Amino acid sequence: MTSHNSRVDGEVWDPFGTLNRTLWIGGGQWAGKSTVARLLAVRYGVTVYHYDYHDARGHNDRRIARRVALGECATAPDLDTMWVHTTPEEMTTDTLGGFPDRFQWALDDLRALVSGRPIIAEGWGLRPELVAPIIDSPRRMIVMVPTPEFRDQQVRELPRAASLGQQVSDPARAQANRLARDRLVAQDAARQAHQLGIRVIAIDGSRDAAAIAETIADHFAPYLPEQDHKP
Repeated sequence: MTSHNSRVDGEVWDPFGTLNRTLWIGGGQWAGKSTVARLLAVRYGVTVYHYDYHDARGHNDRRIARRVALGECATAPDLDTMWVHTTPEEMTTDTLGGFPDRFQWALDDLRALVSGRPIIAEGWGLRPELVAPIIDSPRRMIVMVPTPEFRDQQVRELPRAASLGQQVSDPARAQANRLARDRLVAQDAARQAHQLGIRVIAIDGSRDAAAIAETIADHFAPYLPEQDHKP
């Protein structure tokens, strides 16, 4: 049996050809990736894989196994340690260090999908440096990164962005640490994408989600169903 992260004759294991047909939307938190992906799904009839949903709800067993393999406690650190007493830079290092394993879990999810049309995978853990080795063209990926102003707008308007949603001793500090970490992770995604020749879109709030979806549809046009594509 081929393991989840193995390669066969130098190629990533892809038994149903799903990964070869996938289009990727990566980038920063609160950039509108999920919203855009849903709009494209409705318009083109494609399947969308929401990385954040699966990562938060379906991968806990693997996350625990990873901690054990690293010699760490099987349970997650307490919330104050995670969000209050850890610096954004330390959080960023830890997050980036965990993405490669988490990406392999997402690839396993994607391998199980079969679709007659392309699949759009979206999420902040779909990193340019991880996706680039398995795509045949940089045009199969796009990276969305919110500007500071748009991130502030999202914090004001989205309840899930405005609060950590966890019981901690210092909610204000935890939220500030979280937002600083998200900014650093997004900056790193943009930097990696530029180095790899992958397109980056700065989301500044000047255009609505439908307009951004139109731009991304144009970027993905060679791979979207021709009969549904509207220039």
